[in-house]
Amino acid sequence: MLTNVAIKQAKFQDKPYKLSDSGGLYLLITAAGKYWRMNYRFAGKQKTLAIGVYPSVFLTDARKKRDEAKSQLANGIDPGLTKALKKQSNIQSSENTFEVVALEWHLRNSSSWTESTASNIKRYLEIDLFPWLGKRPIKDINAQDLLSVLRRIESRGAHSKAHRCREYAGRIFRYAVSTGLADRDPTGDLRGALTPVKVKHHASITDPKSIGALLRAIKDYSGSYITKCALELASLVFVRPGELRNAEWCEIDFDKKEWRIPGIKMKMGDMHIIPLSPQALQILKSIRHFTGQGNYIFPSLRSNSRPMSENTINAALRRMGYEKHEMTGHGFRSMASTILHEHGWLHDVIERQLAHAERNKITAAYNYAEHLPKRREMMNWWADYLDELASSAKRKDYENY
Repeated sequence: MLTNVAIKQAKFQDKPYKLSDSGGLYLLITAAGKYWRMNYRFAGKQKTLAIGVYPSVFLTDARKKRDEAKSQLANGIDPGLTKALKKQSNIQSSENTFEVVALEWHLRNSSSWTESTASNIKRYLEIDLFPWLGKRPIKDINAQDLLSVLRRIESRGAHSKAHRCREYAGRIFRYAVSTGLADRDPTGDLRGALTPVKVKHHASITDPKSIGALLRAIKDYSGSYITKCALELASLVFVRPGELRNAEWCEIDFDKKEWRIPGIKMKMGDMHIIPLSPQALQILKSIRHFTGQGNYIFPSLRSNSRPMSENTINAALRRMGYEKHEMTGHGFRSMASTILHEHGWLHDVIERQLAHAERNKITAAYNYAEHLPKRREMMNWWADYLDELASSAKRKDYENY
């Protein structure tokens, strides 16, 4: 049996030698230092387990590690293989940090964003998330870790930014889960944990007569035909402006009469289905002749490889005489929501079509088709209703003339 005194006094001689303890444990004395080793047999083969370096690992610690290894052997586990797997796991964890995964996610998705959006997201990550989470293995970060970082942002009074950082972190975690780098997205556990942000309602027209006048103004729009089509489609599908201008032809299924927006483009990160009314399909068919050779349905006026500018719709509304306190591109959503609710359509159906509906995290992957038959019916009714309002406005204009 070894003693601490014997270990301390042991000196290297002409060649490496061993000082034996018990249970296969021994200290290997070399010119480079003193190393704890343990000999054992597993599956009929003689093996050696590296336990540590003296004096970082003292005699008592080495014996504890030996006993742990013997316990593993008694349960049919190879301690050497277990140690190797743990080492590999630690290496992978150190490589798959939150920052590394976040930058990979950003790189893979930035092509679908504008330069300003990509730049803003990266700045949020670099300033508010990376300093505290960046070097940590993403699989080890839990809800409380993330909450402490978001609370730091809130302490500056940046409540909206804290919510935005939670949203971006959620997308990063979901990417990590899908690529096998994390087990779950902890941001769902933080629902309700942050200070609520007062919603700033976008200017919108909800009076039926005024809606009819707006539709007539869009019909008579004298600017770009592509912009005109975007305005007409916006009134029919009431998606978020970013979802509209980033729409791609590959997302449209003319046979199924659907527009399927990939989850990566959606605020909630889940795929969204928009049933297309005959009127919406007609608009898409009419513009396909002009933009169908490219990726984007509504490309930039400067380059077909980029989507329409985020200011195009609002600029067109201003050109038509609607001030920013009267109507915005986002206002088509509240316009539809208000009228559909007033006409008795089910709240859950409306909210799901607006991609507002609260979704159970377990079944979120399947809820994109929730209420779909009723949503098809509602979207067709909505298109017919808008036609009726536009016709009424046209008759009114004729009578006044």
